[in-house]
Amino acid sequence: MAGATIDHIVSFTIFLAAILLFINLFSQISQTALIYEEHRATATKCSDLLDSMLLNPGSPSTWGQSNSTPTGFGVQDPEFSQYQLSSFSLMRLAPYGADTLVYDEASSETLYKATSTGFGNNLVLSRPNILNYSWALKLMGINDTFGFQLELTPVVTVSINETTPAQDGSPLTLSVTAAGTGFSLSHAQLSYILIRVSLPTGPGQYPSYTEQYGNCSLDQIGAATLLFPDITDKNEIYAFIAYAHLGGLVSVGYHSRVTDTDQYVVPIIDNLSEQSVILAHNYDLNSSGPTGSTLKYNSTFVVLTEEFQLRNMTLDSPYREGMLVSGENNTAVSLKIPTYTPGILIVTYQDSSNHGGVVVMPWGVSALAYTVKFGGDPQSQEWVSTDVRQVIVNHVTYHATLSLWSYQRLQQVNH
Repeated sequence: MAGATIDHIVSFTIFLAAILLFINLFSQISQTALIYEEHRATATKCSDLLDSMLLNPGSPSTWGQSNSTPTGFGVQDPEFSQYQLSSFSLMRLAPYGADTLVYDEASSETLYKATSTGFGNNLVLSRPNILNYSWALKLMGINDTFGFQLELTPVVTVSINETTPAQDGSPLTLSVTAAGTGFSLSHAQLSYILIRVSLPTGPGQYPSYTEQYGNCSLDQIGAATLLFPDITDKNEIYAFIAYAHLGGLVSVGYHSRVTDTDQYVVPIIDNLSEQSVILAHNYDLNSSGPTGSTLKYNSTFVVLTEEFQLRNMTLDSPYREGMLVSGENNTAVSLKIPTYTPGILIVTYQDSSNHGGVVVMPWGVSALAYTVKFGGDPQSQEWVSTDVRQVIVNHVTYHATLSLWSYQRLQQVNH
């Protein structure tokens, strides 16, 4: 009798263990299935949101050309259809990263600085022109439920390097390459402009530049070597802009040489609605230098033609050339850009020691093929869905990548 009781107890124990094991296994399978469904839903939402951003211009449709706050989020160019984006709407997106803030000592204002592609080539905007990530989340109705990061990168990168030894008498030689991720732009056409800067020595004169255009074909590995035999001074200042284009793929590269000075001009987009740009002395940004330092400057605005050449447009301002003086008590120099067509503001400058250089500012991110990164940080998330589209921003070809993550599962776990 005792033996039968023990057998029943052992059998019942084994039965309970089997049930618990089955419940645990079923729970794990159910949890895995739920997680899979959540991830699939996030991936679907990611694709839908990306198309929503890229295939509508937002509200109002011209919000990228003003400093007013939009009531609907979208970055499509209102004058086109399909995946053609507004260079100005993208320019208004707050750049990702805390290191993008710049403080203007002269105006006591915090500015936003977009990603720079090198010395003398950056984009700085005043705060009213910026659309913040938190507001974009509200406009799309996903605040507290999803987070995202939108990144636009040129499909083709145009790299320019100076290969001439740094000595007088050697002609300037530039190496240009055009390549994407895993491929080169073989036999593409290259259209370029060389900007040669002159620094005058007489009083009342301002730095100026001359333009030299050219075209060539890249070789089978997407490279070309350009020789400029009339430039043999190792200290001659120049800027070089190159457009590589092949079968609808277009991108831009920039390179410059300046003389040894720690002073330079910083263009700042002050008011998009009024198309106004302020020229600031770099000493006035983040308290980087003393007051009373002077810079002569000369400014020009150019737009890209269909033949990939730069065409001058007259700046409607009496301050196209003049003098900048650092310090909070000095009057800011304001320029008015004459058009909403994407282009490049070119500013040559010269300090009191006859050193100088050239800086450029894109009017619209595509003018110099800027990368755009807008939103939160996907690196700290548990699971992120991504989707990609190929888009065009004023002729330049970009990859638009949306990274999306959900906060809903995190909220459920916390509860």
